[in-house]
Order: sequence, then structure tokens, then C-alpha cells
Amino acid sequence: MIAALARPQVGFRVLGVLYLLLAAPPLRTSLEATMSGHMLVQIPLLAAIGFVACRLLPVARQERLLDAGGGAVPYVVVAVFASTWWMLPRALDDALASPLVEAAKFVSLPVLVGLPLALAWRRLGPIGRGFVWTNFISMLAVLGWLYIAAPVRVCNSYLVDQQESAGWLMVKLALLLFAGWLGSLFVGGGGSPALSATQPAAPRSAQSGDGGAKRN
Repeated sequence: MIAALARPQVGFRVLGVLYLLLAAPPLRTSLEATMSGHMLVQIPLLAAIGFVACRLLPVARQERLLDAGGGAVPYVVVAVFASTWWMLPRALDDALASPLVEAAKFVSLPVLVGLPLALAWRRLGPIGRGFVWTNFISMLAVLGWLYIAAPVRVCNSYLVDQQESAGWLMVKLALLLFAGWLGSLFVGGGGSPALSATQPAAPRSAQSGDGGAKRN
């Protein structure tokens, strides 16, 4: 029992250390020096911290938060809009130019992207999860193509060659994610196996309902 209680604590500590490392000037400056590092490493890691932190919470608390927010759909909408904003060139420029916007990035990505998505994933069916995956993959592909095809710099903080390099990486990542998601539909029966494994078990009353009916 002590080991079971210690696991979330260790997880929160690891996430806290990772968060502080990402916020520390050396690593933050290194990642933000290139468009690829900024968009495809720092931003996803910040969102992932919020996602994993939410998964470490007790299931009952997650369910209460989900009910308080009105169910899965509002959380998905928040996550989609927040993640879309931080993929725009203007958002990257503002984060590099303003410490206030930079701080907002470090707060909003875990809280408004990772955490809502983790909560909503519990109740999303195959169609809902497919919507999330296709929205994210198509956004990556479209933005990547725009960064490649744009004849001028779309982000003032980065040169054209960095913009093109980030675009190609986004298109390749979109293709890999699409192939992986499509494969999971045939292997795992839909959704992401890693995310599906964290779904809460059915209530004991529901599990034993048939047996009770037979005894009656």
C-alpha cells in the first residue's frame, strides 16, 4: 500500500524536475533557438507534463473534475483551441519577445492542453478520439506544408531555412502519427493503446450486476 501511494508522489516529483528544467534559461534558450526545438520539443513536452500529471491524480478526483467541467466535449474544445494557438507563428514570436507571454505559455500548455485532454480521453469513444487524432495530425500537416511553401518568413524570430526545416519535420511527424494511429485501429481496436490502458474500471456494482440478477 505504501508503494502504491508513493508512485504518484514520485511521478509528480519527476514531472516537477522536468518542468523546472524546461523553464531554466539554459535549456529554454537552447530549445527556443530553433523553430523545430520550440514547436516540436518544448511545446509538446509542456503539454505532456499536464497530461501525465492529470493521470497521476486519483481516478475519483479526475471524474469530479470532468463532471465539474460539463463532460468531455468542453475539455476537448479547450485543448484544441489552446494547442492551435501555440502552433501559430505569431504566438512563437510573442513568447520570445515578451516574458509575460512566455510565462503564459508555460502555464497554459500543461493546464489548458495536457490536463483537459487527459480528462476528456476517459469518456471519449472511438469517434471522439478519432476526431482528436485527425484534428491534431491534419493541423501538423497543414502548418508544415505552409511553412515549407511560404516564400517569406512567417515567424520573425526564425530564418527561412529553420522555418522550412520545421515544416518538413512537421509533415514527417504527421505521417508517422497517422500511420501509428491507423495501425492501432487494427491492432488495438481503436484509439491509442497507451491511453486506453488508463481507462477506469467499471464500477463493481455494474460488474456484479449479472451475477446478482442470477441469484435473485
